[in-house]
Amino acid sequence: MAGPSDEDARQAFLRGIKAGVPFGVVGFFLSASFGVLARQAGFSVAQAIVTAMIVFAGSAQFAALSVITVGGGIPAALTAGSLMNARFLAMGIALAPSLPGGPMKRAVQGQAVVDSSWALASRGDGTFDRWLLFGTTVPQYVTWALGSVVGAIFGDALGDTHRLGLDAIYPVFFLSLLITELRDSSSRWVAVCGGLVALALVPISPPGVPILAASAVTLVGLVRRSR
Repeated sequence: MAGPSDEDARQAFLRGIKAGVPFGVVGFFLSASFGVLARQAGFSVAQAIVTAMIVFAGSAQFAALSVITVGGGIPAALTAGSLMNARFLAMGIALAPSLPGGPMKRAVQGQAVVDSSWALASRGDGTFDRWLLFGTTVPQYVTWALGSVVGAIFGDALGDTHRLGLDAIYPVFFLSLLITELRDSSSRWVAVCGGLVALALVPISPPGVPILAASAVTLVGLVRRSR
């Protein structure tokens, strides 16, 4: 099957940018919150900004930071962050057939995957629009980087981030993705099952395990649906 034309790819990329802007706005406040909390935990300005720009994953960053804040070591922080990001293994497996090229080229393209771009790029039949995915990620990365700069440099002026409600942004972000999937009748049961699994595991499992288990459930559902 022939791939999209240059014009189709450009249009998909532009649609992705437009779709990614609202998530980028949310990401700005998330990243700013991380910058503030990282500075309070003892990170330098440069360390907070570089961490946000390289990791580019709020769940992993906040999980690792929570471990460091309570006195945990670097290995424990890295383990917590890795558990939170382990969901990308399932997401990558689902995405890989939609990416052209060999393993290295697909791996490079896969660096653009974030939760919202992966969800929005899904065509609903087990395939993904890679140019839509790339476009969706662009504004999110830009605002994520800017947010980390603002939070790390000017965070002291914000005061207590819990008082501002910034700690609620991340769960609301994931809830918005779940609601988006609930609107699609073909993926509704997968989203519901994944959400219930995560909800059941939150009180009894370490950070990262609930979302990893939910990702596994959705991957199984995606594979069954694409057959």
